Amino acid sequence: MSTAVAAPVLLSVRRGDDAVVEDLEWPSVPLRLLRQAQPWRTFRWFKGQQHYSGTYWSATMGDHVIYESRLELGRLLFADFTPEVRHIVAQPFLLKTAVDGKVRKHIPDYLLLTNDGPVVVDVKPRHRLQKPEVAFTFAWTQEAVTSRGWQYEVWSEPDPHVLENVRFLAGYRRDWLFDPDLVAALRATDLDGMSLGNAFRLLPGDPRPLVKSAMLHLLWSGHVTTMLDRPLSAGHVLRRAS
Repeated sequence: MSTAVAAPVLLSVRRGDDAVVEDLEWPSVPLRLLRQAQPWRTFRWFKGQQHYSGTYWSATMGDHVIYESRLELGRLLFADFTPEVRHIVAQPFLLKTAVDGKVRKHIPDYLLLTNDGPVVVDVKPRHRLQKPEVAFTFAWTQEAVTSRGWQYEVWSEPDPHVLENVRFLAGYRRDWLFDPDLVAALRATDLDGMSLGNAFRLLPGDPRPLVKSAMLHLLWSGHVTTMLDRPLSAGHVLRRAS
């Protein structure tokens, strides 16, 4: 769906001190302000609610990040797993502009600061993407975001095997739980082309459960990679991260 955003795009943000700054001109809003933004909305838990909301402890942030659905949690897991993502902001701002003679407002789900620049993310189930109101909102939001040279992404259900593997590896994301000497010894080993099962048998002088956990932490942290489109097994081949 095409739109034409002729009016100025304005932005409102909730600062780190929880004060709200309204109607800033979108093209000139400093990134440092958005980096420190608090979630625009707060959420409540109540009986019969339609969405599963919560907080996730992010290794990228070293802090909790909110989500408002299981699908948003999935996107948050992928962001936390991606080494190129350096900072995550949930519900980073409110965008407002006039389209087709009416004032339109939208709160994106995430702002990701990456090695390739900022990425604004909206999360929506695939079956809802064709709804006219959803397509319309995402169209004018994309136009506003890309006008600043930023990337815009609409994220829906991922490959279920990849999601399950990332969710499993997230259990090994807290780096302070692993013996730094053991992790360093694994990092010093040429793991490229080795099977995951053989990697688990490295360092025979150390307890195997600790070696296995440290190896899975290296997979989470991106020191090595493997194909995640099928359930992880001892036969998975490790590759050096590019």
